Order: sequence, then structure tokens, then C-alpha cells
Amino acid sequence: MQPISYARHQFPPEIIRHAVWLYLRFTLSYRDVEELLAERGLDVSYETIRRWVDKFGSAYARNLRRLRPRPAGTWHLDEMVVSIHGRRMYLWRAVDSEGEILDMLVQPRRDKPAALRLMRKLLKKQGFAPKVLVTDKLRSYGAAGRELRLTAQHEQGLRRNNRAENSHQVVRRRERKMQRFKSPGSAQRFLASHAAVHNTFNLERHLISRRTLRLFRAAAAQQWQIATAAA
Repeated sequence: MQPISYARHQFPPEIIRHAVWLYLRFTLSYRDVEELLAERGLDVSYETIRRWVDKFGSAYARNLRRLRPRPAGTWHLDEMVVSIHGRRMYLWRAVDSEGEILDMLVQPRRDKPAALRLMRKLLKKQGFAPKVLVTDKLRSYGAAGRELRLTAQHEQGLRRNNRAENSHQVVRRRERKMQRFKSPGSAQRFLASHAAVHNTFNLERHLISRRTLRLFRAAAAQQWQIATAAA
């Protein structure tokens, strides 16, 4: 686990961690976070919060990913259209059967090379191949799988891929709140950090008892403390 250095910052690590957590965990703007901190007597500008998110978000996400268990062997792959500076781009995403966000990639095209880049990134990052691959009927997925010589069972169909379709809703809410992404690079950086926090704190409370929810929340809070610990 890589410790985080908070040297040369005016505010203590606890405030920085909380501000970054609020922004990445909930559908809030920088000004919303500023108002929430001000209500607690903390005078922090939204621009300072933006710099904290840019500086610490990726480091927090990297540590959180190291604490996550191995994902399930069923992977759902899908792509969604995002508009960046009036340009049509595609956000390629992969989630497992439990809703864990595995990876994402902002790309300008929706073809075989784009699907191939996503799959290669997934295999390298996860360190193992899936047992089942669920996609829509885009032929690029099958062509990329054959080139990589994947032996996973390939299931296709719109309804079969509802897990990935539902996972897009979180990104759509953030896209609207941010008034669209500003560039492919900034979208990639933000969504990678957001995904790690979402995976940690998305507990699907409607499926578990209140007692289990308290245990899961305590475990998620502990992971956050470990991932954001000061050097």
C-alpha cells in the first residue's frame, strides 16, 4: 500500500480526505462540497477542492483497487456515447456479475481495435481471463475475442447485458452534474477515481439486512482509511 503525502498543505489530512470522498462518492459539484464544508465551519474554496481531487483522487483509487477482492469470472462489456467538446466519443466499460466496475476506456471509435484495446487492458489489469463474456450484438467484441484467443463463453443480447446497461446510469448522473466532460483525458482520470470509490461504497443496501449493511459500511470505511493514510 502506497502511503499518501499531505506535506505542504494548509488543511489537515482528515479534511482533505473528507472533501475528496464527498465529491467522488456523491453526485456533487465542487461548489456543493464547498457549501457542505462551510456548514461545518470550514472555509475552503471550490478551486482548492478541485485541486485536491486532481492531486489525491488517482492515488486514493490506486490504493482502493489493491484492497478489493478478485472480481467474478463473468464480465459484462458495453459502450456508451459521451459528448466531449461537441465531439462524439465512446466510453467503453466493463463490470463483473456483481456490479464491480473493472475498467473503462474513453475512445473515439466503436470498432474492433477499440474493443481490442479494452480487452487487452482488462486482461493485463485483472491478471486472469473471464469464464463468461456478456456483450451486446456489436460484432467488434467477438472479433477482438477471437484475436486474443479467449476461450470464455460469449453471450450476446441486449437484456443479457442489463448489468452493464444499469451501471451506465451512475456515469450519466455525473456527466450531467459536471455539465459534460471537458476532455477525454480528464474524463478518463475522473471516472477511474470515481469507479474505485463507487466499488468500495456501493453496498446494494436493498439486497441486504440492516445488520449486514452496518458491517459492510464499517468495512468500506476501514478500506478508505487504509487507502488514504498519511505517510
